[in-house]
Amino acid sequence: MRRLVISIAAAVLIIACASSAFAHFGMLIPDTDEVNQGKRNINLVLSFSHPMEGQGMVLEKPQQFFVVQDNETKTDLLGTLKETKVMDFRAWKTSFTPKAPGLYTFAFVPVPYKEDAENNYIQHITKVVVDAYGEGEDWMQPLGLRTEIVPLTRPFGNYAGNVFQGIVYLDGKPAPYTRVEVEYYNKDGKRHAPNDRMVTQEVMADGNGVFTFACPWKGWWGFAGLNTAAEEYKGRELELGAVLWVEMK
Repeated sequence: MRRLVISIAAAVLIIACASSAFAHFGMLIPDTDEVNQGKRNINLVLSFSHPMEGQGMVLEKPQQFFVVQDNETKTDLLGTLKETKVMDFRAWKTSFTPKAPGLYTFAFVPVPYKEDAENNYIQHITKVVVDAYGEGEDWMQPLGLRTEIVPLTRPFGNYAGNVFQGIVYLDGKPAPYTRVEVEYYNKDGKRHAPNDRMVTQEVMADGNGVFTFACPWKGWWGFAGLNTAAEEYKGRELELGAVLWVEMK
């Protein structure tokens, strides 16, 4: 009996460790990365999850949610959010109709998430870029977020198999040697990783904060540049994630 109890406890520990190893991702997924005459409205869903494994978590109503047109005009969208569910957990949705051609960057700043498994808090500042009527230019400019990924590859209109490259910024400057986690949004559950190591891909940014990754499948890919804030949050370390979502077609 004692051996059985020990075996069960060990199995539970292994499962817990495996599940905690999956990467967390703030998610901001539009139903298109392109607005045109046939598709003028953008529907967006905000959530927090393990996107490859389809494991959801609660996303409290964000501290901020907004859109920036052509890196200049900022519009607060927090009041437009309506509660929904993603992977059976609380999430948020809204819709937006661009009034003019241009570049529209959506971003949200979440309430820090308490992660007891890592004894810290996680705050993933998340953004996605939508091109309106083929006029999305200057997509390589930062928004001025506390941490963010500034793309070096156009963040829309990409083929599956393309290389994506970006710069991780922290406090307004490139963040050298940042660890970048990458996951595929396995929305229909058709993709299966052969083992846990393959669920989350990892690359390191170089001394200039630049990272490179080739996306093999069509669909949405999330990139999360992870750094630790200089200050604690509620007595714990605060992980700052610069998250960008890009669709490969």
